[in-house]
Amino acid sequence: MEFYSGEVHALLGENGAGKSTLIKTIAGAVIPDPGGEIIFEDGKAYSQLTPQIAKEYGVEVIYQEFNLIGCLTVAENICFGERYGAKVNYKRMREKAAEAFQLFDIDIDPNAPVYTLPSSKQQIVEISKAISRNARILIMDEPSAPLSVSEVEKMFKVIEKLKQQGVAIIYISHRMEEIFQISDKVSIMRDGKYITTLETAGTNRKELVHHMIGRELKESFPVRKGHKQKVLLEVEEVCGSGDSNISFEVNRGEILGLAGLVGAGRTELIRMIYGADKMESGNIYISGKKVKIKSPAAAIKYGIGLIPEDRKQQGCLLGRSIKTNISLSCLKKISRFGFINRKKENRITDYYIEKLSIKTPSMEQIVGNLSGGNQQKVVLGKTLAAECEIIIFDEPTRGIDVGAKQEIYRIISELAQQGNGIIMITSEMEELIGMSDRILVLYEGEIKGELKKEEFSQSRILELASGL
Repeated sequence: MEFYSGEVHALLGENGAGKSTLIKTIAGAVIPDPGGEIIFEDGKAYSQLTPQIAKEYGVEVIYQEFNLIGCLTVAENICFGERYGAKVNYKRMREKAAEAFQLFDIDIDPNAPVYTLPSSKQQIVEISKAISRNARILIMDEPSAPLSVSEVEKMFKVIEKLKQQGVAIIYISHRMEEIFQISDKVSIMRDGKYITTLETAGTNRKELVHHMIGRELKESFPVRKGHKQKVLLEVEEVCGSGDSNISFEVNRGEILGLAGLVGAGRTELIRMIYGADKMESGNIYISGKKVKIKSPAAAIKYGIGLIPEDRKQQGCLLGRSIKTNISLSCLKKISRFGFINRKKENRITDYYIEKLSIKTPSMEQIVGNLSGGNQQKVVLGKTLAAECEIIIFDEPTRGIDVGAKQEIYRIISELAQQGNGIIMITSEMEELIGMSDRILVLYEGEIKGELKKEEFSQSRILELASGL
């Protein structure tokens, strides 16, 4: 592959195609097998790089997983590794951070510890850190995933400025609309191999998907029969975490979509339902019975499962095996007198590996070594092993490729068809409209509107989400 200055070169491929390994090789974080070369504009060729050499050539990477130090301030993260004389110049650090944020037209306190920021603002800190170092080759791995619509538009304007300055941008994203909006060329990888490079203006979504997965996708979203009109979950006048007077119902076999812009209160709402955050007032009923949920353990006991937005930090134990992760939520079912029955544990793990089509050499595989799509399936397997009837999906396909998305959609659809109640939060409009039976739109912690299937439209959802 060749990457030119002043161009946005998109890199596409399913999870596990080799994209992350390739960019880590360019950044000097991974040593490649012997035989290949990385050649820079000065003609020098390297069989392998170190991070220091890569930085000397202006290579900066915005990784999909945040590379920030949570206990340090925003300014300290942006300037980390740089020197301003013999002493730490905190004033200069704050000024540099403020200058970087001006590009995004956003106000972030340079003195704030990074761990106190929401994921969207942490991503802006990541991008600002890379840009502030005068990158000549900027690699962006799923940079828009945590951002709101308005923040993505601001990021695109920053990318356009960088193009005009002659920066070569390698852009990785599973959002096809972004690829067509900002890229000049697209290169596709599959199974660790280079497939082809195309001019973006001369291709289309169907052709790109075909190259990515080696087959055609016949339908985007599964077709389901009508759901049962029997209330499974009822939320009544719930308040807390910035939300107020939230009331809604979820029927058996129904997929209820929750829409809203970043900060609308969607994640806060489902965390209260799940017992992860305190509910100040209101009631929750399951199958007509009033329940008190003060912890996630209580939620699981009552049959409520959550697949969280951040699967790596909140959904699974990356350093442990698939078997350990899946059996974690059903230990009472597979244990006796405090000892785990290994045969039962293996049987349950095997069942969900097969049911969810988790691609792995064995159940002992470390979850952190799986692709994003397969990690998501492990989190789902853990929830299903707890025999939850109400399953909440928070951004279920974030950072997942087209092929893996189809499998997640199929699984969600099958769960609904079996009579489970599904609540789904997603920022992808096509996914929201394609998967939901009803949509609730939140704005500033309140339900702004409810839309039935025949009322779905992107413009109407955005109007409600904007407070209109």
